[in-house]
Amino acid sequence: MSFVEYGELMKEGDTAIIFLGHDSMFPVKVQHGSQTQTKYGVIRHSADLIGKPFGSKVTCSKGGWVYVLHPTPELWTVNLPHRTQILYSTDISMITMMLELKPGSVVCESGTGSGSLSHAIIRTIAPTGHLYTVEFHQQRAEKAEEEFREHKVGHLVTVKNMDVCKSGFGVTDVADAVFLDIPSPWEAIGHAKEALKVKGGRICSFSPCIEQVQRTCLALEEHGFTELDTLEILLRVYDVRTVSLPIADLGAGTPSSLPCPAPQGVAQFKSGVPLKEVVGHTGYLTFATKSLF
Repeated sequence: MSFVEYGELMKEGDTAIIFLGHDSMFPVKVQHGSQTQTKYGVIRHSADLIGKPFGSKVTCSKGGWVYVLHPTPELWTVNLPHRTQILYSTDISMITMMLELKPGSVVCESGTGSGSLSHAIIRTIAPTGHLYTVEFHQQRAEKAEEEFREHKVGHLVTVKNMDVCKSGFGVTDVADAVFLDIPSPWEAIGHAKEALKVKGGRICSFSPCIEQVQRTCLALEEHGFTELDTLEILLRVYDVRTVSLPIADLGAGTPSSLPCPAPQGVAQFKSGVPLKEVVGHTGYLTFATKSLF
């Protein structure tokens, strides 16, 4: 099992996602002799998981069943243990596109946090790219490094425990892209410029407050970055339902002064209505390009 390569059969030490429904799933580490309790009963790892294909429908001890899924960055994002606030797939997809990430890209990231974005970046740049991720908090850095090894992507990422605002990323002139998710990104713009390749390269900064965006944009301009662009991704979900309405025969040619005939039958059609409560602002994404000159 690897987060960047699909494995057919579950093995000891693999991470699997137990899927009970769209609003109920959780990760487990597959181990000989272990058991996992669900609302449908017990899953016995040795008998029910090890050696079985990912995607299998597993019957629990109470007769209910679950699906056991191969982990992906998207599934990990909604199941990971939160050590910090994280980025979700809506913002991650925009970051991946706007930073022009692809297999072979070299990326610098700060801070690592819970590793949500890190896993998505690694999957995108594999098998020949590399991620240099910097985390200020020592325990979070150590935990992230441990998870990368368990998920079989340790060879694609280097975790550094340091203050990026003071010490930078520890690399120079190698990165195709830089991502910043720190309280004061403007203090790290100079180090980001040093980490980017000599000519070109993209940078993205995630900030929840517009005041942070303003200071970051000023720092980007001072360091010669161009094509500054700030985006806000708002997700709006529609509730699609079937609506039944009577069909009114308005009577072609009937004078408007005469009453309309009675409705003739009922028609059904699909109606889309936005939810009354929607997830609003998550943060601002500021993108810029290192000057080619």
